[in-house]
Amino acid sequence: MAEVPLAEATLQIFRGDREGGKAVDYRVPLVPGMVVLDALHSVQANQAPDLAVRWNCKAGKCGSCSAEVNGRPRLTCKTRMDTLPLNDPITIFPMKAFPIIKDLVTDVSWNFKVNRKIPPFQPRPGVEWKMYQRDVDRVQEFRKCIECFLCQNVCHVLREHSKEEEFGGPRFFVRTASLDMHPLDGVSRARVLKEELGIGLCNITKCCTEVCPEDIHITDNAIIPLKERVVDEYYDPLLMLVRKIRGVGQAKL
Repeated sequence: MAEVPLAEATLQIFRGDREGGKAVDYRVPLVPGMVVLDALHSVQANQAPDLAVRWNCKAGKCGSCSAEVNGRPRLTCKTRMDTLPLNDPITIFPMKAFPIIKDLVTDVSWNFKVNRKIPPFQPRPGVEWKMYQRDVDRVQEFRKCIECFLCQNVCHVLREHSKEEEFGGPRFFVRTASLDMHPLDGVSRARVLKEELGIGLCNITKCCTEVCPEDIHITDNAIIPLKERVVDEYYDPLLMLVRKIRGVGQAKL
């Protein structure tokens, strides 16, 4: 038996491209269990077949359907319509930190350029391939990242200050942490973190942690420990003295 619509909602969806655009209103019938992505599909099917929306799995695992719903970066497939105030129009805009391609689709290719700066996993010479469960648990959290880039979008260093050439962003601090904290890895990424990913620009406001759909503790478990490693490598006075005495330079990678 077909579900009977409970009511209607008004969606104010951004329509346009990098040259400009505006919010356009669409009335959408609601059904039980509906999420914002369902509402966007309804608009595509019945009112605006040319509406550009990026999505893939509709299960909160591909990270494709990121957008700003009522001003908050979210996955549209995990945002239920019945959790939003339906008496007012629901605004749906593309992620602000990235260039618009069309409507809700943004160009996130910059992220993959940043990814190439990070030295890959490289085991220490002669290491025993053995890991304890606590070591697995520590890095497993970072492996949950679905690359929705909501953390990148909400980070003020990128969103407000456009420091793309100087700053890698929280997603890539998470990836660096997953490598740097691997017990078998033998590469120091302190120089990359300091000079190419600009971790010093992060002032740990935790906005990235707040929007993560996988509940990764980005600030506490990734960014702060990486900051400590950079401080140890470059600013620890005792270590600097030992290096000076021994004539040992800082890490090359």
